[in-house]
Order: sequence, then C-alpha cells, then structure tokens
Amino acid sequence: MRIAVGISVAAAIAAAAAYAISPRSTPPLQDTQVPVARMQINTLARSAAGLVAGGELGHLLISADEGRHWQDAHVPSMRQALIEQIVFVDPQHGMAVGQEGWILRTGDGGRNWEELAFDKENGAPLMSIARLAPGRWLTVGAFGRALRSDDDGKTWQPVQIKGVEDRHLNRIVGAPDGRHWIIVGERGLILLSDDGGESWNTVPAFYKGSFYGAVSQGGANWLVYGMRGNVYQSTDGGRPWDKVEMSAPVSLFGDARAANGDLLLVGQGGTVLRSQDGGKHFTIVRRGVRIALIDLIPDGGGWLVAGDGGLRRYAADMSDAPSPGTTAATTVKTAQTRTGATQ
Repeated sequence: MRIAVGISVAAAIAAAAAYAISPRSTPPLQDTQVPVARMQINTLARSAAGLVAGGELGHLLISADEGRHWQDAHVPSMRQALIEQIVFVDPQHGMAVGQEGWILRTGDGGRNWEELAFDKENGAPLMSIARLAPGRWLTVGAFGRALRSDDDGKTWQPVQIKGVEDRHLNRIVGAPDGRHWIIVGERGLILLSDDGGESWNTVPAFYKGSFYGAVSQGGANWLVYGMRGNVYQSTDGGRPWDKVEMSAPVSLFGDARAANGDLLLVGQGGTVLRSQDGGKHFTIVRRGVRIALIDLIPDGGGWLVAGDGGLRRYAADMSDAPSPGTTAATTVKTAQTRTGATQ
C-alpha cells in the first residue's frame, strides 16, 4: 500500500498500514476551521478551473490564483474519506479516488463533483485511477482491488489480475503511446501491459519492499520508486531492471517532470531529488524537515508541493518561496486530523 499518504510514514509504517486499510466507520465530529497550509494534501492537478487539490477528510479544493487562495469544490456527499488521487484527461473532465472505495467525477474542471461509487463498510481504499482509452477507466487499490468501467464511470466491475493476490496496488501509470501501462504495489509487485491495459504480465520480483510510483521513460521503458529510496529503471521493456544508486535512503512517494525534462522525486523527511540524465543518477536538492512530501506540480516558474504538512511553494531550484494561501472556506474535522486519515 501507499505509505506515502500516511502521516507517520517515517516512524510507523507497519502500524499506519494496519490502521489505514481496515474498513471502519467514521463518527460525526465537530467542525473546526483548519488552514490549507496544515491539511494533509495527497494529490495535485491542473484544470480549466485552476489548481485542484485533494486529501484530508475528502476535501477537494480549487484555486483560481495559482494557490494563493483556496475554496472547497462542491461535493454532494462529504464522506470524510481521504482522497488519494485526482486525474484530469482534459481541462474539464477528471476523476478522483480515495478511501472506502470512493470514486468521483467532474465535468467542469473540478468545481463540482459527482459521486460514482462509495462503500463505507466494505470498500477497500482506492489508491490510483487512469483512463486507459476514451470511456474506459481502471482504478486500483488495497488488497489487490481493481475496478474497471467501460462507460466513463457510470458502472464499475471488479477485475481479477493474475498474480496480484492480496497485495496492495499503489499506482497505475501509462506511457504516452497509450499502449504500455504499469501498475506497482506491495512486496515488489510490478505489472506490465502492452495492449492498453487489456492484459497484464507480472514481472518476477527482484525487490521485497513496496513501490509507490512509476515514471514512463517512453514506450515500454520505466522507472519505479518506493521504500527506503529504492529506485529501479528498465530500458529494455521491463527486462532487466537496474538499481539506481541513491544517497538518500528515504521512502519516495511522488514525481514530476520539470519544463527542461529534469525528473524530480519527493518523499520522506521533506526530501526532493533531481535527475538531469533521465533517471540514471539523482542528486539531493533539499531535505531535513519532519514532513512527508507526496505530490508536486509546476506552478508559475516554481513548484507547488503537497504532503502531510499541507501545501508548500518552492522556487524553480527548490529553494523556499512564499507559502500558499489558506482559505477560511475549508472546514475539516480536527479530531481526525493526523489520525484517521492514514494510508
């Protein structure tokens, strides 16, 4: 599972894991105002509405001014379930997935969301979602859970992927050609598809830890990253995988490409790594804060970075920049902050 979205990632991976993936009911709690700068934010995206963020207690947020001010999007049912990933396929249309089998869809850039699925009692956390082709979606999550929709999210059917068993599926990523896909997960799991996600082949395990993300290197070539700074790269269609030597043995949770093609990875301890040679080597750009960085997105010549300590703005070279704004419209249940919303 993706410890990236847990709040005690560095201190208690096993404990956070056991709590995060167990089905549970969420009691009603008293509303309290909490600024965006202190919320757990797991995912960032850009749409016609501006910047879109998701995370703690089901909050989907929008900023029309590059992250200076935020407001809650309209969600018909506030489920208090952690949002794990937001994906847009064009400036208007996107999907979001989260804990308790929550799936949402937007057609106006993230201003308004429609609930497609939610299972409070038995829904496994959904960690990642991707559009395989127009109208065809696949979402994956805990305990090998995978759901497919062939009607643009109106209905969802369980998918059994051979070789997964009960391992958590943390991320699904596609190559630009639309044919090649990868799913990474628990206990070194890597699944590859070369037919647009219709079928999947399991890569023989070469690592026992969890992978949290993957980066397309073009065609069937991939870079995967995960626990304790483990990064591997394949330049031969998934055979073989070469270990990338790292000087920062911290878990890595998110990635992004800079405008110049540099690859950035973020993770535990506020770590940011940069590669200028296609992932062959990485240098530490910044580290040393007691937060986990989970996702990042280019923002006005710099970076907007999300994590369990809220949103941070960094300059292009990853030096500090003025912090993102907060929003009085954002209301969270602070009794659950840093406890119930773990993964």
